[in-house]
Amino acid sequence: MISIIEVKNLTKKFKDFIAVNDISFEVKTGEIFAFLGPNGAGKSTTIKMLTTLLSPTSGIIKINGFDPVKNQDDVRKSFGIVFQDPSLDEELTAYENMDFHGVLYNVEKNLRTKRIKELLDIVDLWDRKDHLVKTFSGGMRRRLEIARGLLHHPKIFFLDEPTLGLDPQTRNQMWTYVSDLNKKEGITIFFTTHYMEEAEKIAQKIAVIDHGRIITQGTAEELKKSTKTNSLEEAFLSLTGKKIRDEEAGGIDHMRMMRNMWRKK
Repeated sequence: MISIIEVKNLTKKFKDFIAVNDISFEVKTGEIFAFLGPNGAGKSTTIKMLTTLLSPTSGIIKINGFDPVKNQDDVRKSFGIVFQDPSLDEELTAYENMDFHGVLYNVEKNLRTKRIKELLDIVDLWDRKDHLVKTFSGGMRRRLEIARGLLHHPKIFFLDEPTLGLDPQTRNQMWTYVSDLNKKEGITIFFTTHYMEEAEKIAQKIAVIDHGRIITQGTAEELKKSTKTNSLEEAFLSLTGKKIRDEEAGGIDHMRMMRNMWRKK
């Protein structure tokens, strides 16, 4: 199977701090791939380099065959993304948020209308299409962000801690939608998480990352077998020597990043 994401010896430094330290991995087309690690491990920094928001200090990245530094537009057309932080316009309706995203990605109007209906149906929000986002629950907003990120038929879907702050029931529901989309559309899923059960249940392949380095990668069963443990949490403890830490939401304003990204076009 062809690799749709290829990363070789990727490093990102911020002055004297090495956020990502010489990592290499591949993601096959149609695969669900997870980055599992604690806060500060380098997960979000890696996603930002893969999605053109940060330039690497060194190393090679190929996204759908394109270099995120040299071919930014081609890379951006290849992926959809859901960030940790909320990124919807609360003063717009669900439909208006979707439509605006379609305009940004130059999706033709008739196709845009059809795709919005299709995706809002999938995430059970079509009956709320004309409601303002500020009236939505956290789970509804996440579902809308997922639908919006898939509007332009991306080949890769990045999710950076997508269930952070959601209750267990809503988290399970969200992953059901994502898994169904992976099966129906063959879209490649790359997600970061610090929830063991998410990585073990959803991902077909897991990369354990800590302090900017990939410690190991493989299926959940392979990780447990290699560490002679009975659970992914025990395997993580064996590999890192510590329990995974709780993460806190915060950081980057996605709407500001989107505006800056498109100004560079």
